[in-house]
Amino acid sequence: MTSSELNASQPPRPPRPNLAFRRLRGQRSPAEFAAAVRRAAREIGERVSCDARYVGRVEAGEIRCPNYAYERVFLHMFPGRTLTDLGFAPRAAVRGRRVRADDDPSDASDAVPVAVTGEAQGAYEPYETQDPYDTHERPEESDVLRRAFMTGGGATVAAVTLSPLGLTIDATAAEPPSRRVGTGEVEVLEEAVRRIRLLDDRHGADGLYRRAAAPLRAAYALLDAGTTRHRVAERLHSGAGELAISVGWLAHDSGRFDDARSHYAEALATARMAGDPALEAHAFCNTSFLARDAGRPREAVRAAQAAQRAAHPLGSPRLMSLLALREAGGWAGLADRTGCAQALARAQALFARGTCDADPEWMSFYGEAELEGLEAQVWSTLGDWRRAARHAGRAAQLQDPHFTRNIALYTAELADDLARGGHPDEAAAAGMRLLDLLDEVQSSRIQTMLAGTARVLLPHRRAAGVSSFLERHASLPRAV
Repeated sequence: MTSSELNASQPPRPPRPNLAFRRLRGQRSPAEFAAAVRRAAREIGERVSCDARYVGRVEAGEIRCPNYAYERVFLHMFPGRTLTDLGFAPRAAVRGRRVRADDDPSDASDAVPVAVTGEAQGAYEPYETQDPYDTHERPEESDVLRRAFMTGGGATVAAVTLSPLGLTIDATAAEPPSRRVGTGEVEVLEEAVRRIRLLDDRHGADGLYRRAAAPLRAAYALLDAGTTRHRVAERLHSGAGELAISVGWLAHDSGRFDDARSHYAEALATARMAGDPALEAHAFCNTSFLARDAGRPREAVRAAQAAQRAAHPLGSPRLMSLLALREAGGWAGLADRTGCAQALARAQALFARGTCDADPEWMSFYGEAELEGLEAQVWSTLGDWRRAARHAGRAAQLQDPHFTRNIALYTAELADDLARGGHPDEAAAAGMRLLDLLDEVQSSRIQTMLAGTARVLLPHRRAAGVSSFLERHASLPRAV
């Protein structure tokens, strides 16, 4: 009998509570401690999505060893201590990743059959070494994911993107899973959303959109399969809706506006059926942005206002700030300076209230850089090139290097505003910086903006640097 067969016959080990970690939390609530973890992460340049649920799972012993990002944060918070001092198991002692159907053993029979891969094949491992909320892959993991999205077929993407915890789901199957869905499948779906967003942040949408169709089909197959547990059903609807929005954004950023509109409508329908105001606000937010880019500014205003109505009870000033900016973009398209100024003032005042635990996870991109970038777009739409260029320049300088696509977007905005504002030499310099980023970023939206800048600069070939920029831009491979 093989060791894997022996392991498979052993009963699950119950989690051992992490009492040391609980003592370190002290009198703070889990939510207060999670906020302290996020603050500590920002101090050292890490980005973790810690919340009260994660703290509870650590203290319950469900997470035997944190991932590397959390390890760095915890050791920063408690200098001089080791992971063992914090109550965690040594990393070398934790094999594989957890595979479970649900916290409730009675739900295990409803789980979709999954295959375990890697060192722990055939074994039941109730602990996990990686936090499913983390978006920092190790270099080799990031390379595998990117190759799968950029060059792999639908089956490859499903295997890689929907299998971050060592699970495999057949995303291309015509029939939904024959058994009901448990927490394990929902966590895989939620991780797929994070992976797609991470790859988009780094590389743009063009290489991702078609490959993301397989995970989306898998998500709605899970919805069709259903679940007997209310909480699992809520997370399943939310995850499927967020994935539809993510795929819609990939369509939007790669210039497929009709596809994007369809995906956003699908997410909105899912939100309405599930009674999920957070998902509804997100769907309306993206619908507003799409309407603005598609030349339907009045629809952009209405969708942004609908998003604000849905989001108001959620208690997130940052979300309301972003939605006010979406509304400002619509007013700018209508050339309504008064409505635009009022929406911008609301956005800035709400942003100044800071972050809070109610901020949605998907808003990780919305910091000071994005605020500046979106305001630049508003002023550009109104034809105030000088003010637009000032905000775009700030956005590019402030942006976290992780968000390569956004740096490229802000630089494209800056180059275009400078060109239209009568500064061809500075526009060409910004254009050159953008061209350096296009080896990493694939975004039809950014390519279209850059082509417009090049057309504006054509009459200024003799200005410093313009000719070199135009020649380099002309040598770019054309999208097919």
